[in-house]
Amino acid sequence: MGPRGSSMASTTRRVGTEGSATRALILDTAEAVIREEGYAAASTRRVATRAGLKPSLVHYYFPTTDDLLLAVNLKGAEASARAIDAALAADDPVRALWLMHADSARNALAYEFIALANHRKNLRAVIAEHSERMRARQVEVLSRLFGDRLAAEGLTPAGLSVVLAGIGRVLATEDALGITAGHDDARAFVEHWLERLAQNQGTKV
Repeated sequence: MGPRGSSMASTTRRVGTEGSATRALILDTAEAVIREEGYAAASTRRVATRAGLKPSLVHYYFPTTDDLLLAVNLKGAEASARAIDAALAADDPVRALWLMHADSARNALAYEFIALANHRKNLRAVIAEHSERMRARQVEVLSRLFGDRLAAEGLTPAGLSVVLAGIGRVLATEDALGITAGHDDARAFVEHWLERLAQNQGTKV
């Protein structure tokens, strides 16, 4: 793997031009490696080889492997924020939000960063902060969609966000392994509760 610093700042160090096509290629390549081979495979050398670049060029933009991994994590967090905004603007925002949570590719990347945070304590705080920010955005969306309806059902926006994310991730992960037992029942459970919450709210489910 590429060189690593002994500690990380609270934010990803930005080196090189932020809007550079080369930087974007490096990030896209690193993300693909993480999805397909796991975060441990995403060394700066491996990413450089797959992107057809010299390792020194990858190091120019990301001095350490940790810098690169954190930048990919931030890229994913920003993509999640856009997905949440798109769900809110969709004709069927509730279903769009649920489909986002159940997206296999999104969950595969999320699990890799959970594993990374568990094994690399110097990265944990930054990864957790990104996740907390996305959770707060989801809570905001659910509050807008359902308002007081959640309280009437004995739920909170934060609790519903965790339930949707948890069920979605389990279904996506087990689907990838060929495990399907109970999946239809779990999906029916989610659909049932989303329909209940959408009643009299003007939201199509």
